[in-house]
Amino acid sequence: MKDNFLAIIEYKAGNQTSVHRALAQLNIPAKVSDDFIVLQKAKGIIFPGVGAAGQAMEVLRFSGMDHIIIELINSGKPFLGICLGCQIMLDESEENNTNTLGVFRGKNVRFDSSRLDEDERPIRVPHIGWNRVETAYDFPLWEGIGQEDQFYFVHSYYPVPSRELVLGTTYHGGTFASVFGTDGVWAVQFHPEKSGKVGLRLLSNFYKYSLNK
Repeated sequence: MKDNFLAIIEYKAGNQTSVHRALAQLNIPAKVSDDFIVLQKAKGIIFPGVGAAGQAMEVLRFSGMDHIIIELINSGKPFLGICLGCQIMLDESEENNTNTLGVFRGKNVRFDSSRLDEDERPIRVPHIGWNRVETAYDFPLWEGIGQEDQFYFVHSYYPVPSRELVLGTTYHGGTFASVFGTDGVWAVQFHPEKSGKVGLRLLSNFYKYSLNK
């Protein structure tokens, strides 16, 4: 495997197995680890997540992984946050009234179930299913992905980052940021590992970027 691998952060609040399986399908070498030396050697880091923000942050703080993540990002290591891993990269979350990592400015808020969908019916909370991501311009993570392609979402809270960080938006009773970040440090609210070919393309793009960084 040498050092051309991606690392998937192990922190007891992630969907590491499904992400690892998706990378294996692409023949991308990967390791699931909470070892700083392993994470440091990786070409890029994937930070998955499922569950509640408060519980996840407790685990990260207890293990010291919160500081490790910040150090890895500050070192210039390519980084991809997925679902809860995406939300935790902001300052705070309404879920459990939790202070999160603060990699990017912003907060996570709960969907308002009184909002209406495109058929004038109350939206479902959580937001579960396939939806499009609209992007205003191309960026490395999105190479070869079109405006009509759909990704799989499962979430009750959504990110509200600073406007300049927003790279892609999705509609669910209103428009929300479903992709945000800067080149090399990205966060996606959907699950690329559960999004079929288009999700695999995104993971492949991240690996390609990481190798060339």
